[in-house]
Amino acid sequence: MKNLLWSVLVGVGLVGCATPQYNYAPAVTQISKPPIGSEATAYVGDQMLVQGKFIKRTALFLSDPIRISFAYTMLGGYYPKTGEDANGVYYGIGGIQNAGNIQKSAIADPYKAVMVTPDNKLCVITVFNAKNCTQIEKEKIVNQEVDSLSENSFQQTLIYSGRVGNKINVGYREFSSNLARPAFNNDVEYDLNESKTIGYKGALLEVIEATNQFIKYKVIKNFNMAQE
Repeated sequence: MKNLLWSVLVGVGLVGCATPQYNYAPAVTQISKPPIGSEATAYVGDQMLVQGKFIKRTALFLSDPIRISFAYTMLGGYYPKTGEDANGVYYGIGGIQNAGNIQKSAIADPYKAVMVTPDNKLCVITVFNAKNCTQIEKEKIVNQEVDSLSENSFQQTLIYSGRVGNKINVGYREFSSNLARPAFNNDVEYDLNESKTIGYKGALLEVIEATNQFIKYKVIKNFNMAQE
């Protein structure tokens, strides 16, 4: 009876147990551009100045749905890496742009993670740590670097909005985890008759030339240190 039950479990893809790992740390990059002291040109709608903390993480990308036994279907999209061990590489579900998802049958257990084994099996791990796997071609296991929404990335930027008379318009925008923070957005008008140097939140720019199409400027100072 036990052998019969095991044969049935293997037939539907239940091939053992696995415990998801969470030992992966995404890459954090501090960006500040253009460089201080450099000259740059921005057109209307372009970013003049950018500073922030950007977080990228590895994700498994599926271009097409893949059926995992009778119980689960992994939909196309990105699955963020969470960790790895000798048994394989583990991925989460959701939390990044264009995230993939999983469809399950009515009788299947809830799922909590995804796994790729060293011998190229793609597995769904249930809340009971049971693995449901299917063999796939190695070429379908594609890892890419993607922006992370689950981490606290932060960005400040100035955007050129054009010139009217002797006044130029500049927009300030903040983004946290790739989402705009409307409460921190602002549009500012500067009178070039008063000064060719404009500033906002610690950033200083010297305006060399400005039209209703573009602005040429020199970066004196970037924003004060970005706060998480």
